[in-house]
Amino acid sequence: MIEWQAHLSLQARVMEKSGGSKNSSSFLKATTTTVHHAINESEKASYVAHINSYLAEDKFMKQFLPIDASTNALFDLAKDGVLLCKLINVAVPGTIDERAINTKKVLNPWERNENHTLCLNSAKAIGCTVVNIGTQDLVEARIQLLADLNLKKTPQLVELVEDSEDVEELMGLPPEKVLLKWMNFHLKKAGYEKQVTNFSSDVKDGEAYAYLLNSLAPEHSGPASLAANDPTERANLVLEQAEKLDCKRYLTPKDIVEGSPNLNLAFVAQIFQHRNGLTVDSKKMSFAEMMTDDAQTSREERCFRLWINSLGTATYVNNVFEDVRNGWVLLEVLDKVSPGSVNWKQATKPPIKMPFRKVENCNQVIKIGKDLKLSLVNVAGNDIVQGNKKLIIAYLWQLMRFSMLQLLKNLRSHSQGKEITDADILNWANNKVKRAGRTSQIESFKDKNISSGIFFLELLSAVETRVVNWSLVTKGETEEDKKLNATYIISVARKLGCSIFLLPEDIMEVNQKMILTLTASIMYWSLQQPEDNGTPEASGEGVKENNLAKEVSNLAIDDTVSENATSLEDGNLEPSAEIENEAAPSPV
Repeated sequence: MIEWQAHLSLQARVMEKSGGSKNSSSFLKATTTTVHHAINESEKASYVAHINSYLAEDKFMKQFLPIDASTNALFDLAKDGVLLCKLINVAVPGTIDERAINTKKVLNPWERNENHTLCLNSAKAIGCTVVNIGTQDLVEARIQLLADLNLKKTPQLVELVEDSEDVEELMGLPPEKVLLKWMNFHLKKAGYEKQVTNFSSDVKDGEAYAYLLNSLAPEHSGPASLAANDPTERANLVLEQAEKLDCKRYLTPKDIVEGSPNLNLAFVAQIFQHRNGLTVDSKKMSFAEMMTDDAQTSREERCFRLWINSLGTATYVNNVFEDVRNGWVLLEVLDKVSPGSVNWKQATKPPIKMPFRKVENCNQVIKIGKDLKLSLVNVAGNDIVQGNKKLIIAYLWQLMRFSMLQLLKNLRSHSQGKEITDADILNWANNKVKRAGRTSQIESFKDKNISSGIFFLELLSAVETRVVNWSLVTKGETEEDKKLNATYIISVARKLGCSIFLLPEDIMEVNQKMILTLTASIMYWSLQQPEDNGTPEASGEGVKENNLAKEVSNLAIDDTVSENATSLEDGNLEPSAEIENEAAPSPV
């Protein structure tokens, strides 16, 4: 829900008091400006009402509810991290495997930090932009009430536009903008002459709400709200009408009159959820369905969107395929992944009216990609401008993989060994599991045995013995058992501090790219930890460095394994795999 701006800020304040979580991030730490979100009493009361309503029947939380909004009970309850984890699952059910949450009555500092870390990494996985990961504020969530504001979830939104170009523009709009477009669509039909451009000053007199509800729910409305001269009186009538639509009263007439942007946004989103007033035009609906992607493409788009937003780029990405077409977002990503690589003097910042400027931006994206040794055969900037989904996914995958390997490479600064490869990551994982006395081994990142989940649970247990509760693990033989294990793996990895964006299906179906990112993330986290009891197997280099340097540099390189791990035909993980243009087979 939009309240996450404050919920996660709340967690940050709690974590600062408890000393923070040192292991809250893996892969990418964005250097960004910290934004502090002050919670006023009205917002606090709204958040408390939300918690009391949605968690009233939760087996663990109900012993602490209802929370009294007039006290600091909310902050005290949040300090163990359980509340925030529960709220993530209210926002997007199933995000966190609740078996991974530490829910004892008294938690030690390590267990509290685990919960905070699980919450932080899970928040990123549902679209939160995380600022200064670990101990600072988290802002800009697009959750729960805004989740249906897209064509995939609500194809009826196509009624707001006229033609295919407008549909493409609609797909690229952030949920808040879609909500404003929807609101103005109905206000225009209702005869309201003003344009609502924000959820603050433009709605504080309550007139727009009165017109909106009269249009959407005439059976619950009437002339009284429009006739009222006092804004507070009108706001109260509006809230009474909304309650008849089952909209929960999380804001007061005062919040409307004072123009509280967060609460007004949540209010309009609730109205949309209960009565969007859109019709089912079969002709337009079929067109909207044609615009949506298949399941695999959608999952990959989601992964790359969340990864980009986790970098802390200035531009928030709502739809990868639309938002990267002017090249600016990709330049921002490249600047994060390879600082100093972008020539900003030759870049044009949106809004960009001249098409050739977009091509110039995308040409620079391609040039930098080639400088980074990404394989971009027969690919031009115009392919990105045209929105070639296969090439965009292939480019982003190579860029994400480059970023992973660079981070791992930076950890081997004391060694004289070769570059980190996919085979190194595979060997590290197998050796780690073997040294822990476990029997699981995988031949490649497409090994079908991965689908059971056992290997990754043994790997997670090998890097941190306390993190896996083996009584919760299944044999992974049936589809149901595989999903239970896969869900648990993702939550346990996030609980450690791995910033990952895959879904349980990626493990169950052994999505080679996602399996590599999961393994590399666990490896990156493990290599940052203080020296453990295990000694890496030597590869003959005899480097007498610290434990971290030894474990990375002494990875045994097996060319056969490397070929298995990065075969050209199955996944194109190796940088030498060429991205061909339309005439060639799909690279992903």
